[in-house]
Amino acid sequence: MSVVIHPASVVSSKASLGDGVTIGPFCLVEDDVVIGANTELMSHVVVANGARIGADCRLHPGAVIATEPQDLKFKNEPTTAVIGDRTVIRECVTVNRGTTASGTTVVGSDCLIMAYAHVAHDCRVGDRVVIANSVQMGGHTEIGDWAVIGGNSAIHQFTKIGAHAMIGGAARVVKDIPPFVLAGREPIQIEALNKIGLKRRGFSADLIDEIDRFYDVLFRQGYNMTDGMAAYEAATATIIPEVQACIDFVRGSKRGIARPSR
Repeated sequence: MSVVIHPASVVSSKASLGDGVTIGPFCLVEDDVVIGANTELMSHVVVANGARIGADCRLHPGAVIATEPQDLKFKNEPTTAVIGDRTVIRECVTVNRGTTASGTTVVGSDCLIMAYAHVAHDCRVGDRVVIANSVQMGGHTEIGDWAVIGGNSAIHQFTKIGAHAMIGGAARVVKDIPPFVLAGREPIQIEALNKIGLKRRGFSADLIDEIDRFYDVLFRQGYNMTDGMAAYEAATATIIPEVQACIDFVRGSKRGIARPSR
């Protein structure tokens, strides 16, 4: 299967294009670019130096990948923006490449990034993440696997959102959001466990109940974070990996953890 390039596009001969790549009209592909097999650039797509795009992706009109980070410290050093396999980038999404802080921006595999979203420099977006329309990420944001971010949300730089978390629309995310929860409102707060999402992904009732028990101790029994985790650990003979991931996330937080309303 050959590469198909529309004659109205400008594609560098130095770019590495996998078998079956299709490039529609009015696209620009610069020199230091790698695009995996069977990926499609629909039209008016810009893929700048440093882009590393996986196989079977689809980039819709107006997407801009791997342009310079919006960071005044950036001095045109060589960095990358990496997009995994089978990820869909919708209209006018921007993904900036990294800075020397980490060297790269990463969007995982099997993601859906909806129209007008911005993935800033040095962000880390996991696999199977859904980011709805017009979500704006600050630099160094981290989003875990299977997370869902509601439309028009703004995520503060260096904020972390845990795996399987779901953020409501138009949220201002200025605190870290731990795994498996629903969060929203203003100011941002934990509203519940993401039980429906976890059931859809095959989590057993017992597993969901144990995660819920951990958050009950952490948030609803009057402890501060440190004492709540200690109380759960003291009362639990064997901590399952999913809860251990929650404990590690909370202990590793630098911005502080969002909490439920009082």
